[in-house]
Amino acid sequence: MAIIGSKEHHVDPRLANIAKADTRRWYQKPNLRALYLLLIPCALGVEWTSGFDSSMMNSLQAVASWVEYFDNPTEGRLGLLNAMYSLGALMAIPFVPTLSQYLGRRWSIMVGSLILVTGAGLQAGSRNSDMFLASRWVLGFGIPLAIVNASSLIGELAYEKERATMTSLFSASWHVGAIVAAGVTYGTFQMSSTWSWRLPSLLQLVPSLCQICFIPFCPESPRYLISVDRADEAYAILQKYHGEGDNGEEFVRLEFAEIQSTISQEKETTKAFVWADVYRDPPMRRRFLLAAIVGFFTQWSGNGLLSFYRCKILNLVGIADNRTVQKVILSNTCWGLINAVPIAIIAPRLRRRSMFLTCTIGTAVVYTVWTVASARFAIENTAKAAIPVLVFIFVYSPFYNIGWNSLVYTYMVEIFPYQQRAKGIAVQQLTVRFAVFFNTYVNPVALDRIGWKYYLVYCVWILVEIATVYLLFPETYNRTLEELSFMFEGKEVQDKVQNNVNKQLELEQIERNATDVRTGEIEA
Repeated sequence: MAIIGSKEHHVDPRLANIAKADTRRWYQKPNLRALYLLLIPCALGVEWTSGFDSSMMNSLQAVASWVEYFDNPTEGRLGLLNAMYSLGALMAIPFVPTLSQYLGRRWSIMVGSLILVTGAGLQAGSRNSDMFLASRWVLGFGIPLAIVNASSLIGELAYEKERATMTSLFSASWHVGAIVAAGVTYGTFQMSSTWSWRLPSLLQLVPSLCQICFIPFCPESPRYLISVDRADEAYAILQKYHGEGDNGEEFVRLEFAEIQSTISQEKETTKAFVWADVYRDPPMRRRFLLAAIVGFFTQWSGNGLLSFYRCKILNLVGIADNRTVQKVILSNTCWGLINAVPIAIIAPRLRRRSMFLTCTIGTAVVYTVWTVASARFAIENTAKAAIPVLVFIFVYSPFYNIGWNSLVYTYMVEIFPYQQRAKGIAVQQLTVRFAVFFNTYVNPVALDRIGWKYYLVYCVWILVEIATVYLLFPETYNRTLEELSFMFEGKEVQDKVQNNVNKQLELEQIERNATDVRTGEIEA
């Protein structure tokens, strides 16, 4: 429970208990197994694009032909080349909830992927820095539309027992794209032609092509279908993918009733203006505040330096050879995936607050040691002082992944009810892009001007993060999405929703009994 804010109220976890008691594993359920495999290219693959972009822009700074072609961009110019991606995303975010509402999760991902393919093509064909900047803007415009809906689709399609793990793996899949980009750039950086950077730029469209090819075969979110009065289709999807376990029929009936009751209650309070829900009442303001905080913290925990400026960080401690820099970037990116996947599987099984606190305290310790080691190198200028910096660049990754990578989308999906989920993740993306825009534009300037002293800013800031997590973050562990939908609204609203669920189940039972009677009469 959060220390500050009204107490969270939780309903009887009937659905969560049925899922917990299910002894059949996901791979023993043919339909669910097929669904999870399909979600890899359709939804998890969206983060491949994001990881590819960050890693590629990091690696290109050590590619001589790219540096030469764009007139050796430094400080503000280099920052702008990276920040333009976030600027495009910032301009797209206001439209994301409306498109999600009208197109649904699947086709919103499709639109975002088509924009990303266009941006990658423009980037690969750039004739000058202005065209490269424009392509970065187009890529940025497409990414939030895909990310918001892909993360929501995973959370809304996955079976309750694996839901948190699936949304955590969504974040971990960022490293797949990052490794491919680092590997491709390492393979091309010695090419003398412009293909040394055009080829990685062109390959950035591959993940989006996966979404375009596979999304027509992916089922739509049952919650979206219920929200647009297509309940029969929603029930069929739930029955097919969530009805294969122990007590599968009971689970599907209860889940369907909870989704219907929850969405009905949400519609009573949802505002006509799509963004009015952000400030409509204290519980909703609290949710959107948490979304904004989480988004900002994911990019202001020191990872911005590693994501875009590892080359400069290594140069500050005397590692300046381009081949060595590329090797460090590639190996650190591979290490990120190696620890991110098991963490994404383990972290959702533990309490959210504990994981976020472990993450923030760990990154604070890492940055403190890193700063001290960098200061010693600046004073002594010896290779011995550079070793701890290199080591703690690798130590940083697992601590960051425990919270700000593995649990971000899991947490966002959990704290928002369906009608506000796209808006909530859009707000989280908004603060992510603000933070990234600031980081990518300011970080290279700060590193060039004051060097290692800039790390002190993050050392202090991460202490603020620790206090914020402890005081404000609520616990959402071990509950279904519908059981969490009104945890801030109080017991009265939750009781109303539960009563509606019970009434719907009773009506369903009456209809079933009547059907059985009619069937018996016909047979007689």
